[in-house]
Amino acid sequence: MRVGVLTGGGDCPGLNAVIRAVVRKGVQEYGYDFVGFRDGWRGPLENDTVRLDIPAVRGILPRGGTILGSSRTNPLKQEDGIRRIKENLAKQEVEALIAIGGEDTLGVATRLSDEYGVPCVGVPKTIDNDLSATDYTFGFDTAVGIATEAIDRLHTTAESHMRVLVCEVMGRHAGWIAIHSGLAGGANVILIPEQRFDVDKVCAWITSRFKASYAPIVVVAEGAMPKDGDMVLKDGSLDSFGHVRLSGVGEWLAKEIEKRTGKEARTTVLGHIQRGGTPSAFDRWLATRFGLHAIEAVRDGDFGKMVALRGTDIVRVPIADATAKLKTVDPKLYEEVGVFFG
Repeated sequence: MRVGVLTGGGDCPGLNAVIRAVVRKGVQEYGYDFVGFRDGWRGPLENDTVRLDIPAVRGILPRGGTILGSSRTNPLKQEDGIRRIKENLAKQEVEALIAIGGEDTLGVATRLSDEYGVPCVGVPKTIDNDLSATDYTFGFDTAVGIATEAIDRLHTTAESHMRVLVCEVMGRHAGWIAIHSGLAGGANVILIPEQRFDVDKVCAWITSRFKASYAPIVVVAEGAMPKDGDMVLKDGSLDSFGHVRLSGVGEWLAKEIEKRTGKEARTTVLGHIQRGGTPSAFDRWLATRFGLHAIEAVRDGDFGKMVALRGTDIVRVPIADATAKLKTVDPKLYEEVGVFFG
């Protein structure tokens, strides 16, 4: 059997660990041949490939990013996209395709598998941890670790100057990175997309901290919105999947805090730092297990499925279940951490 592999969407720590596990087990135990498609769905659209064998994946476990490259190419937006993908898979004699990605990449895989008969297996990847049907996605733990370290560092400079420091983290429309890193980093305010925030209440919390001779840290997710207003954006342009590019709320909030409290406020936007660099030990472990179970699903002919983490077990679920809705922060969890605000 010849198996195709692609990595789509934003890059993410742990992608190379999945590729390595898929190839190592597929070659050593099943005698499969592998071909990698470059730059996400652009690869099968344009028949742009690279050979994947054991020498090709040697030494890539600790590397961030992806040796296959990635993109946000959406083949469903192209009139003949599906036809071109099917033709190129046939040219490469690919009998199964492993798609490693988030909501958009797996959404395309769902359509290809359910509607067009392309045998696909999905692997959940996103630092946002917003895919339903899996407890965690790989990349999330690394992003939280990077954000937590940044918050730790911000505490010392905030205290030195007695100013407010606002730290904007990624997550799109889910607050998982914000709530995990904010709690771990001892933030005094955590703002997430799932709960619209009251700027006056935020300022009251900040004022309370200053009364205790403490310089407050505010962690805000890029998709968080004020109670009275719309999402704050620097750039309103859309990607090929119709998603707006988020960021800007941190800078806006810092200005509002300074204006309303008279306290100096500064913003740090972590941005792509959260997606880059070496994956954590947990993400290497999880990504490797996902890869091992993904190639087992191929062997079993169990297509249209995604590997997922449930507790400590890796299970298979319909890819459609992972993309049907976003996994967002439960209000009860947000309420739980609220004791540390102000």
